[in-house]
Amino acid sequence: MIPVSKILPEKNQTSLLFIMTSAFWMAVATFIGLLAATELIAPDLTRGMGWLVFGRLRPMHVNLVLFGFVTPGLLGAAFYYLPRLLKTELFSERLGMLTAGLWNLMVAAGALTLSAGFSQGREYAEFIWPVDMLIVTAMGLVLYNFVMTVKNREEKTLYVSVWYANAAIVLTGLTFALGNVIWRPTSGALTGIPDAIILWFYGHNIFGLLLTPLAAGVAYYVIPRACRNPLYSHTLSLLGFWSLIIVYTHVGTHHLLQVPVPTWLKVIGIVDSVGMVIPVMAFLINIWYTAKGRLGEVHADVSAKFVFTGTIMYFFVSIQGSMMALPDVQRITHFNNWVVGHAHIGVLGFAGMIALGGIYYVLPKVLDRPLYSRFLADLQYWLVLIGVTGFTVVLTIVGLIQGTAWLNGETVYRVLPELHVYYVIRASLGVMIFTGALIGLYNVLRTLFFNTGEAAS
Repeated sequence: MIPVSKILPEKNQTSLLFIMTSAFWMAVATFIGLLAATELIAPDLTRGMGWLVFGRLRPMHVNLVLFGFVTPGLLGAAFYYLPRLLKTELFSERLGMLTAGLWNLMVAAGALTLSAGFSQGREYAEFIWPVDMLIVTAMGLVLYNFVMTVKNREEKTLYVSVWYANAAIVLTGLTFALGNVIWRPTSGALTGIPDAIILWFYGHNIFGLLLTPLAAGVAYYVIPRACRNPLYSHTLSLLGFWSLIIVYTHVGTHHLLQVPVPTWLKVIGIVDSVGMVIPVMAFLINIWYTAKGRLGEVHADVSAKFVFTGTIMYFFVSIQGSMMALPDVQRITHFNNWVVGHAHIGVLGFAGMIALGGIYYVLPKVLDRPLYSRFLADLQYWLVLIGVTGFTVVLTIVGLIQGTAWLNGETVYRVLPELHVYYVIRASLGVMIFTGALIGLYNVLRTLFFNTGEAAS
């Protein structure tokens, strides 16, 4: 066993702490998601246990995946690659470690308060005001560390991953403060239609302007190195970056097509949702052409395999998202499990897979020793891939059943028996994803504490 005093290297402590944060909270988040999925099969499972009812588990699961698993995993990679791309040291490892500690405090406080029933009751913005302020503070510390590292750089040319990482934190800090209405601590909300508009401005951008840029930054760093190939096009990377910032910002209103929101705002939401094909394809063409003829290298590197699969998931979730914004399609697909399937392929399939790839790429380099087990990493890859693909298929089917029934005026209780078998399959797939999370946590811990230099089979 490696002594605890030698766990943290002299450099990259911040990156390592965020990686550990991601691995731990992934296990917790997927367990809570599995428990919530099981309650859809057996609603009386947690009878009398108010802190475990579905209405509390669901926001806990969503926020732990978002802020506990995916974002820290992507930040762990960013704290590693930024100094290398800029040819300088991270501005402050001590500040970074403080930020990681504050981040874990925020995630734990958010989970406990939601479990206790303290919620603002707004989708993706459920955290109460004190937790919101912890998030804003943590984002501010991350941004300061990033910006000062850029300021002190030796490399004058900013590679696209640097653009994406810094933009993600700047834009998310602003949209989070706005969407959570932090100037109203007692309610964390406006009233009526203005609140719905501002909520979905935030609700979509917390994914599109946080997870998407951070994930793109990791992909742009890992894939060229794994393929031993230069990036296909720097121009395409900048086209993808600026079109994402311009187009994605306004798509949130496509969630409000069936409510009395101003028509011009709905039109912008629809047009920009369809227009997302521009940043998505600019990014994907760039990554896929970089890997063209080098898929053997991608397959041989488990981190690149996670990342490359995440880019494929990005293609599917983006096509699906653009379709869902069309009013005729949305009449069937909205307000049902189709949207839940869409969210899973986006957050877990796209950003989550890339976060895991970033973890497996950075961890051996930070510790200067090989990953404990390539086999366990591959096993986790297949468990998560099968799980999220199955989720998408099953929840899409359930959503179409629900949407068609609703369109035809069918009552809810008559549809529920048709959905039961799909919910059983969903929970079974959740077991696979939770198992994958445990395997990943075990692999990270073994690499940290017990791997003396020789990787296991």
